This record gives sequence, C-alpha cells and structure tokens, in this order.
Amino acid sequence: MSVATLLVLAAIGLSVTMVAAWSVALRTDRSGWIDAIWSFAVGIFGALAALLVSTGDSSVHRQCLVAILALAWSLRLGLHIANRTARSGHDDPRYRQLKEQWGSSFRARLFWFLQVQAAAAFLLVLSIVAAAYNPAYAYGANDWAGVMLMLLAVGGEATADRQLKAFRADPANKSRVCDVGLWHLSRHPNYFFEWLAWLAYVVIGIDPSGRYAWGWITLAGPVLMYWLLVHVSGIPPLEAHMLRSRGEPFRRYQTRVNAFWPGLPKAAAANWRR
Repeated sequence: MSVATLLVLAAIGLSVTMVAAWSVALRTDRSGWIDAIWSFAVGIFGALAALLVSTGDSSVHRQCLVAILALAWSLRLGLHIANRTARSGHDDPRYRQLKEQWGSSFRARLFWFLQVQAAAAFLLVLSIVAAAYNPAYAYGANDWAGVMLMLLAVGGEATADRQLKAFRADPANKSRVCDVGLWHLSRHPNYFFEWLAWLAYVVIGIDPSGRYAWGWITLAGPVLMYWLLVHVSGIPPLEAHMLRSRGEPFRRYQTRVNAFWPGLPKAAAANWRR
C-alpha cells in the first residue's frame, strides 16, 4: 500500500468516525463525546498511517516511535474528556451555545461542522505521517528532543486538567475563577500544552539539511491547532461562556493573566521588570 492510498483511507475513516460522533452526540445529548471521539480518531488513524507503509530501512524505528507518541497523546486526552463527559450533569457550553444559535437547523449544521473537524483531523494525521516517514537514521537527537517535548506537553496538560478538577471539586470555589497553579500563568494552560504537543512532530520531521522536503508538512499541526484553539473553537467560545457565568471576576482574571502563552501575571511581571 502506498502512502497516498493510506491517506485516502484515513480521510474516509475520519469522515465516517465523525458521522458516528454526530450520532452519539444526538442520541446522548452530550456533545462532549464528540471531542473524545475526535481525540481518539486522530491518534488511532495517525498511528496506523505511521505504521502501515514499510519503508524498508532504519526509519521504521521512527515510525514506531511516532505511532507511540500519537497514541499516548490521544489516549490521555480522549480518556480525560470521556471521563469528564460521563460524570458531567450538563452539556459542553460551547456546543450548547451552538445549539441555541442554530435552532431547528442544529442537527444538519452539526453534521457538516463535524465533517470540518474530520478535515482538521486529517491535517493533523498528515503532520504525524510526515514526521514518521523522515528517512534519516533513527534514533537521532531530533527524535529524543521530540519525545521530551511530547512528554512535557502531555504532562503539562494533564497537570492543568488535574488542577482545574481539584479546584472545581471544592464547594468553596463554586462561583470563583480558577487561578491556581498553571492557571495562574495562563488562562488556558491546557490549550497551550495541547498546542505544544504538535511541535514534537515538527522537531522529529523537519530535516534542516533540506533532504526531506516533506518534513515541512509537520508545521500543519501546530499552525492549525494554534488557529483553532486561539481564534476559533477554543478560547473565544469558552471565554464568552465564562463571561456569562462568572462576569466581573473573570474580566479581572482576563486583565491579569495571559490568554494562551504562560507568563507571570501582568502586575507581577511589571514589578519584576522594575
């Protein structure tokens, strides 16, 4: 099987998977399952696409490494979202807002919206594949740097999720905004580490010598994720929900803490510069 054929099959598989996610979300009235299924799909199809074409040389070890990274990221994120969805007594506020906006056309528009998500997933799978088929001898310094970057990203995102879960579990914090741990450095540290994970494939896939031109495709991962998280389906709808539900405390939080890039709160940073 050629890489091109494999990618066509992956595109079809992702499209069908998101049809299944659409059906599950409508049947359960829990749109959180969409994000869980999407996360699993990216990792599984990415890993399969990384493994199923034999290169016949030493880069097969890189294929295995990249597949493991894709699955590790996917399982951690997918299981976290699935567990949150199963335990939650309410729907994801981002999708709930879409349901209100779309009204009677919600079912049809959600279907096509999820097909757009399938297309985004395909670009991420393409990034994984481009890293996996780098023909340079494995394992090089770039491979281990990519592994370390992925470990940092997955660990950071898991830590942010645990901190938020612990904060919300305290009844005293019911109407407060989480401003502890990593959430003191970024309003969305989980999104930042999610983006960082896709840089691992760039580090693994790009050959500075220019002998592997396809490696530059790995940039599709972090570029796409930054655009989605910061400008489309991540921060904008979530912060709109937080402003509606938390009001002035969240506005004050916005003035103190960066939206995406971790850093000292603005007042502390100003004092430090003095």
